Amino acid sequence: MNIESIDRAEALQFLAYRGQELGEIEPLLSQCEELVLKAMTPLFVYRYFPLEYVGETPVLSGIELVGKDIAGHLGGCGGAVLMCCTAGAGADRLIRALQAEDMTKAVIADAFAGAAVEKICEAAEKEAAERLSGKHFTWRFSPGYGDFPLEIQPKLLAILNAPQKIGVCTTESLMMTPCKSVTAIIGVSDEPIEKGRRGCAVCNMKNSCEYRRRGTHCGY
Repeated sequence: MNIESIDRAEALQFLAYRGQELGEIEPLLSQCEELVLKAMTPLFVYRYFPLEYVGETPVLSGIELVGKDIAGHLGGCGGAVLMCCTAGAGADRLIRALQAEDMTKAVIADAFAGAAVEKICEAAEKEAAERLSGKHFTWRFSPGYGDFPLEIQPKLLAILNAPQKIGVCTTESLMMTPCKSVTAIIGVSDEPIEKGRRGCAVCNMKNSCEYRRRGTHCGY
């Protein structure tokens, strides 16, 4: 996929911006955005899986998705989309180089890279929704949210073949490499999803949503 711009409002959320004066960082925003756009390689992979259940525990491709939070999130869903998205190793290299040169630029570039990954996730989610037209979707839920353990991360990457397809792996300490990468699970249902679990990608208010501008989520 090709990304020509990064949502500045999204990047500012990563910088904990809440309407205060930008001051000396304002001239650096466009510069850092351009650096990230040149350095990154946006990639994603996803697959749809039917869900089975052992009691209340959802099972995806033979893997039990343990934790009350993920079980609640997927409640009533007969399937799920598993995705992995990354800005690529180039974004990591850029941030490391800037950390040795200018920490302010490094922090801003890191925020733009984070916002870029969000844009990649939205593109993957939108494509999956189009391919599963007529279905209803939850928002994305990632390992590390609530009591959904990070330890499941390598298993999810393996069933997506993410290391080979898009170069995303985990370290022994469960850090993802490249760092600007995300895995997520989206519940898929034949029936409408209640408001608190609906995803953003297929919402017609996505581009004007006040919740998203504040870095929050409706009904959650």
